[in-house]
Amino acid sequence: MTQATLSTASFPVGIAASGAADSRRRRRDEARRVRASESLLHYLAVSLSASVLVLILGVAAAVIGVPALVGGSAMTVLTQSMEPGLPPGTLVVIRPTPVDEIAVGDVVTYQIRSGEPAVVSHRVISKSYADGELSFVTQGDNNAAPDPDPVQAVQIRGTLWYSVPLLGWVNNVLNGSNRTIVVSVVAGALFLYAAGTVIGAVRDRRKATTD
Repeated sequence: MTQATLSTASFPVGIAASGAADSRRRRRDEARRVRASESLLHYLAVSLSASVLVLILGVAAAVIGVPALVGGSAMTVLTQSMEPGLPPGTLVVIRPTPVDEIAVGDVVTYQIRSGEPAVVSHRVISKSYADGELSFVTQGDNNAAPDPDPVQAVQIRGTLWYSVPLLGWVNNVLNGSNRTIVVSVVAGALFLYAAGTVIGAVRDRRKATTD
């Protein structure tokens, strides 16, 4: 009877031990699921922030960095005269070009009146020499007739290097003092992104060590 009593008493202990093990397993599984969910959210957040940062850097490079490297300038197309290739809002980057290297078919940016800031970007349709001076006849791609006055060499600001649709509106916003602000914001964003990446890596390493 004593042995039967001992055998019967030990059976619930085995059930309790098994239940405790199952409970620990469930807690571990739940912890893994939580960590996996947190890791996914962290990955998505980092990916999104990286994409936004790359976009900001790309815009800054197109509007500020690249033109500065070649001594050029970024301008915004405001009229429809160069449609469909250069519609309003297009960013055009102009680089200095020796006038004797400008060919028929090139898009040039020139001062409407020599020495004044207002400029136009039109295509060269012919060029000629008169009294030893080189001049150009230009026309907008969407215009029915050439520009009324020949363009003198002294009026030429440069030739079209590249263009980016719609980015011209951003360029308008970044003019003047706003450009300094944007550069500061981009620099700050780079610093914060780098700091966040380092902190996240350290935190993940500590979690892995604890687990």
